[in-house]
Parts: sequence; structure tokens; C-alpha cells
Amino acid sequence: MREVAAMFADRADAGRRLAALLPRDPQPPPVVLALPRGGVPVAVPVADACGGEWDVLVVRKLGAPGNPEYAIGAVGEGGVRVVDEDSVRSMRVSDQALSALVAAQEEELRRRVVAYRGSRPAVSVTGRPVVIVDDGMATGSSMAVAVQVARQLGASRVTVAVPVGSWQAVAMLRGLADEVVCADVPESFMAVGVHYDDFTQVDDMAVVSALAERP
Repeated sequence: MREVAAMFADRADAGRRLAALLPRDPQPPPVVLALPRGGVPVAVPVADACGGEWDVLVVRKLGAPGNPEYAIGAVGEGGVRVVDEDSVRSMRVSDQALSALVAAQEEELRRRVVAYRGSRPAVSVTGRPVVIVDDGMATGSSMAVAVQVARQLGASRVTVAVPVGSWQAVAMLRGLADEVVCADVPESFMAVGVHYDDFTQVDDMAVVSALAERP
């Protein structure tokens, strides 16, 4: 198997390179929404470059039974959920198993919202442009939910911005978002992490610290 050369040193490097692809000093400045946890270190330099506020937007992947890394859908804040019915059928996931997956991930979503924000309300996006950032897209299901959440919250325009993504995910999101900015769309996509020299897991405390350090 051919080894894939890493394109980014780490998530912060990816964020800086992604920011260079976005408009400088946009008017009005967008609200940058990071998908935690990995999207947070990417989003910070993007928000700095855009001159706007940033916050987290919590979504949770629905991993297939027996293969949790394979997404068959996702759930997001506000009760939004997306399920890939083709994957559910092909993997023979029962209604009962799917309901259990959804319930477990919605509970984890609520826990993370409280852990990240505490009692602080989310940054309002009503009537404002939004840029949603993650460290990469494999299936795009989590980002698809994030786009729906942003629209439900009243965003005037939704841009998806990621350092790397599969062409299938990018194509799907182009049908959902107003714009998709992706620094690298490899012809043969294996996993997000192989495109980073340092893809160390981001923990909850790193997210909380980053939110606390915002201007």
C-alpha cells in the first residue's frame, strides 16, 4: 500500500493554511463554529483570520455496531439527526439497535454541551454568516448535521471549511452548504489522521481551555 505523505504538521498548522483560503476581513465577520473536539484547534486560527467570534457546535457520530469508526449517521444540538439509510440497510442495523445508538449519543451530546459551555449560552448565529470548521471529513455525516443545526439556528449563510476531506463528503456537503472550502481532496482517501504529522487526540479540557481563552 502506498504511504500517504502528511500535508499538515498539526491541527493549528491546518487551521492557518485553511484560513488563507477564506476571504480576509469579510463583512460582516462570520461566526466560526468548531466541531469538537478535533475541530477546535483548527478553528482558532480561522476565527483569528476572519475577525469574528467563535464557539463550538456539538455533534456526535453514530458509529455502526461492531464498527464504531464507520458512521451511519450523526446527531446534533437542537435535536437534529441524520441517518444514512443505505448504510443502515447494508449493515443490517435493526431499528432497536439504531434507537439505542441515537439515545446513547444524544446523552453524550448533552454531557459535552454542559462540559464545554457550562451555563454560558451559545454565541447567537441568527441572521449571521457561519463558517463550520472540523479537522477533516471522511463520510461527512457529522458535518451534514452541523449544517442543518446552523440553518435551524437562523444562520444567513453556511460555509463548510476543512483541511482535508474525501471527494464523496465534499460533493455531498456542496449540496447542503452555501460553500465548501477544502484545502486537500485526495483522490484516494483513507483516513483524516494520515494527512497530519501530529494527530494527537484533543481532550475535553483542551476544548474548555480554548473557549476560556477567547478574546
